[in-house]
Amino acid sequence: MTGLGVGLWAAITIAVAGPATSPEYLPLQVAQAEGYFAQEKLDVTLTFERNEGDAARALARGQADIAATSLDTAYRQGHVAGAPPTLFFGLTAAAPVAILVSPNHKDTVRAPADLRGQPVGLPGAGTPEHAMLNAVLIRAGVKIHQVPLRSFSSRALESALARGEVAAGVMADPLITRMVEEQTGSILVDLRQRSDAARWLGAETVHGALFVRAGSALEEHDLTALARALLRAVARVTEATPESLLSVLPQPVTGQPADFRARLEGARQSYLPRGQVTDDMLKASINQARERAPFPSAVKLPWFSWSSLLLSAPLQRALEASSPPAR
Repeated sequence: MTGLGVGLWAAITIAVAGPATSPEYLPLQVAQAEGYFAQEKLDVTLTFERNEGDAARALARGQADIAATSLDTAYRQGHVAGAPPTLFFGLTAAAPVAILVSPNHKDTVRAPADLRGQPVGLPGAGTPEHAMLNAVLIRAGVKIHQVPLRSFSSRALESALARGEVAAGVMADPLITRMVEEQTGSILVDLRQRSDAARWLGAETVHGALFVRAGSALEEHDLTALARALLRAVARVTEATPESLLSVLPQPVTGQPADFRARLEGARQSYLPRGQVTDDMLKASINQARERAPFPSAVKLPWFSWSSLLLSAPLQRALEASSPPAR
């Protein structure tokens, strides 16, 4: 997919996991809308996929140079003949979701271990909500099969939780904010802030990130330029007012303004500082993914050395260029 775009601009295709309103991947939308890619002389095409799996598969098939998706999905479905993609830029520590408890069960469900045997609502199997629930349960010593899972649409899950049809529900904003404000659900586990995610998951982790296809021909200086644009975009997402972002982003990305404000505020503290992922963070994230389900035998992931899965040099150069000189 790489080639010359406008003049000497580098052309880069990025497959972005959907839905379009997902806050994990909002910095990419902001970088495009604010012109940060163009200012770096990059001709970036964002292809919006239905979910994390579709983004990873687009990477594996060579339909994209880079995928913005979850770590778990990138390694399971984004490999090329077993060769995993390399993590280039970290976005979020965990999916910005929370486990809410029904008012009817708030006296009996006080900790994740109390979910054993209790019906829990999700937006579907294979979703970020499903993965995060599984990770939290494992940490609490509960097997996922010990928790009866039920799938709902967002609106139906909100109603089911409020009525006590399920003991708990795993959801994202704006549902989290709305249900807490309306007192139709209370937070049991909140993964929207990095510090809380580390507490509930037992380690600092990475969830959403940008992954470069195995064998990619992308030039390092182009990846450095891409990293500079992404650093600006993450800073914009974490610091800008919702109104200033609403003024530049397309409606399919924002949805209803009130919903966008809730998603943005809920996700601001989930982004990794400066896009950096350490060996320890990567190790913890891969080990947690392995605990949830074994990786396909074809995928060649290391057991001990993690540096080969990190493409750190472009981001480091971008960070050095943006740092003020020592005095």
